[in-house]
Amino acid sequence: MDLSQHAQIETYQTHLNGLVRRGRQLHETLEADPSDAAAITATRAWQEDCGVTINQLSGGSKAHWLARSFSGAFLKRSEGGVAVVGAAPAEIVQRLLDVLDRAVSTLSQLDKGSIPSTSAQGPAPHRFDFVHNPDLRPVVEEAYKDSRRALEGKDYEQSMQTSCGILEAIVTDALEHRGLSVLAASGLPAGKIADWSFNTRLAVAEKSGLIRGGCARLPEAARTYREQADVEKPAVTERDARVTGQVLHVVMRDLDPGR
Repeated sequence: MDLSQHAQIETYQTHLNGLVRRGRQLHETLEADPSDAAAITATRAWQEDCGVTINQLSGGSKAHWLARSFSGAFLKRSEGGVAVVGAAPAEIVQRLLDVLDRAVSTLSQLDKGSIPSTSAQGPAPHRFDFVHNPDLRPVVEEAYKDSRRALEGKDYEQSMQTSCGILEAIVTDALEHRGLSVLAASGLPAGKIADWSFNTRLAVAEKSGLIRGGCARLPEAARTYREQADVEKPAVTERDARVTGQVLHVVMRDLDPGR
């Protein structure tokens, strides 16, 4: 590591340590009095300073693990597992302190290179951290890459089918995590979740509030992607593949509002 890189890292570490000190003081104040107007105003300014620093360290990339962690700090989970906005001020401060501590730790472990930009140092950014089943995450992550490669290679049918498979997998994961007993309030079809059709799973997920109405854009070719190969189906077009990929992204945002 040359001297300029070392100096750059030291500058960021000093700045981060200053933010941590301010955050701890704010946390103590808000723990004692969550309605302290002066502390709330100071917290907003501190959060803005944290956001600027995180944006610099993540190279402006929202997919960077630091940027995702920063966004996620402002969310809380309901009893059903759905992320909603509105965590308590002191809790948000503590979560941001955790993010800053991770940033400091990452910088201290760097032994070469400059401050990372879009290529993340530390934990690699993952698109499917919101998936509850840890064994499923690497599977859908790799499938996502396959779908993008197929689209670039103009294999539109493969791209669309892979996107549909990912969509079905993450929606099923969300439904299973919510549980049949909770879903029953929205009205359920007979049988287990695993026995429901692709379209039924999407409909129940939407009705129960897990996702919004983005799936209405799915082309017919996508909705029938699980039909047997010997059933005559319309040819998959580039538009079918691209729209299906767009719907997948919408559902991913619905299931992970911190994206």
